[in-house]
Amino acid sequence: MNRPTTWPRRALWWHLWVWALGALLVVWLTLIAVAWYTGFHEARKFSDGQLVSVARLWMAAPSPMPQLALKRPSGPDHEYLQNLAVIAWEDGRLVTDTHGMLPGLAHGALPTQGFATLKFQASGGVQLWRAYGTRFAEAERQWQVLVLMDQQQRHELGKDLAEHVAQPAVLVLPLIALVLWWTIRRGLRPLERLSREVAALDSAAGQRLDAEHRFREFASTVSAINTLVDTLQRRAQREREFASDVAHELRTPLAVIALQARAARSEPSGERLERLEQESLRAGRILAQLLDLARAHRDSHVDTAKSTEGADLGETAARLIAAHAPQGHDTGHELSLVRSGQAVRVPATPLLLELALRNLIENALRHTPAGTQVEVEVWARPGAVGVSVSDDGQRVGAPHGSLPGSGLGLGLRLVERMAEEMGAAFERDTGEPPMTTRFSLRWSLAGR
Repeated sequence: MNRPTTWPRRALWWHLWVWALGALLVVWLTLIAVAWYTGFHEARKFSDGQLVSVARLWMAAPSPMPQLALKRPSGPDHEYLQNLAVIAWEDGRLVTDTHGMLPGLAHGALPTQGFATLKFQASGGVQLWRAYGTRFAEAERQWQVLVLMDQQQRHELGKDLAEHVAQPAVLVLPLIALVLWWTIRRGLRPLERLSREVAALDSAAGQRLDAEHRFREFASTVSAINTLVDTLQRRAQREREFASDVAHELRTPLAVIALQARAARSEPSGERLERLEQESLRAGRILAQLLDLARAHRDSHVDTAKSTEGADLGETAARLIAAHAPQGHDTGHELSLVRSGQAVRVPATPLLLELALRNLIENALRHTPAGTQVEVEVWARPGAVGVSVSDDGQRVGAPHGSLPGSGLGLGLRLVERMAEEMGAAFERDTGEPPMTTRFSLRWSLAGR
C-alpha cells in the first residue's frame, strides 16, 4: 500500500518573508526599468540641450575660430562633457570644421534648422551622429552652424546615468530584505505566543483563553477557540451522562441475570428461567440501541447524498406504523397516524430519522399499559415542521426518564443524540388532551 507523500511544513515567517521579498523584487525590477528609461531619456535631453547651447554660443561669437576643437577632457571631473564637432558656414563658405567631418557626410541630409541623425563615413566604418543645425541672417550676411555628437557617446551617457540612479536600489535591496526578515519574525511573536497558549490549554479541565489581548485581530480567533472549548466541554459532559445512563441501564439486568442464574443453579424453576430470559432480552435491547446509535453516527457522516436530499416524514412514519402494527395488536395498543396530504420533507438522513422515530414508538408501546392509544402526527406549522409521538396512557414500569420532566432514559437519550445529528430539537410535553405524554422532533424553517 502506497503511503501518501508528506511534505515538510514551512514556517509562517518564511512564507511571509518569501512573498514580501518577491513583492520587493518586483518593485525593485520596476525601479531599475524606470531608472534605465529615465537615464537614457534624460541623457538624450541633456545632449540635445548641449547641441543647442553650443550652436547658440557659436552663433553669438563675434568671429568663429576655424581651428577650435571642442573635445571632451579626460578625468572623472569631466565625465559628462561630450566630444562635440562644429561645422560653420558664412555666406555659404565653410569657415569651421572642427573634426574634418564634412567630407564624410551626405550634404543633402544636413539639417538647416533642427535635429537629425546623420551617417558619417569614417575609416572604421559608418558611424551615427546626432546633429543640430541652425541658420542666422543679418543684413546681407548669413551664418549656418551644424553641431554634432557621436551617438555612441549619447548611449554611454544614458547608461552611466541609469547606473547612477539604479545603484542605490541595488545596494539597499539586501538591507531591506534583512529588515523585512527581522520585522516579520518580530511581528509574528504575538501569534507564536497565542499558539503556545492554545497548545497549553487543558480542555478536560475547562481552561479557556484570556479574551483580553493586545491585538484586536486575535479577538475572533480567541472567541472561536473558546467557543470550541465550550462545545467540547458540553459534548464531554453529554458523553459522561450518556455513559452513566448506559451503566445504570445495564447494571440492573446484569445484576438480576447473575442473581437468577445463581439461584437457578441450586433450585431451577420455570419462573427463574423466564426472568433470566426477560432480563437477557432487556440487556439485548440496550445493546441493540447502542448499536443503533453507532450506526446512526456512521450513517450521518457517510451518507451525505441522502442527507442533502432530505427525508419524507409522512412516508417514514407510515412505514414504521405498519411495521409496529403486529406488536401493537399483541400488546393491546391502538396505533394511528395523522398526516396531511402534502409531503413534509426535512434535511435529515433517512436512517437517522427512522431510528429516532422507531425508538419513540417502541418507547410508547413498551412503557404504557394495554388499551393505550399511541398517535404519530406529522405536522407543518408556520416556522417549523416535525413529527410527534403521543399516548394517553399512564406509563408504568418505565425507566427513569420516560415521564416528562424526569430526565431521559437510555432510549430517549439515543433519540436526543440522533435529533442533534439531524439538526432537530427534541421536545417533551403532555400533549393535547386526551393525550398525557408527547415527544416531538421539530425542525425550524428559519433561514431555509
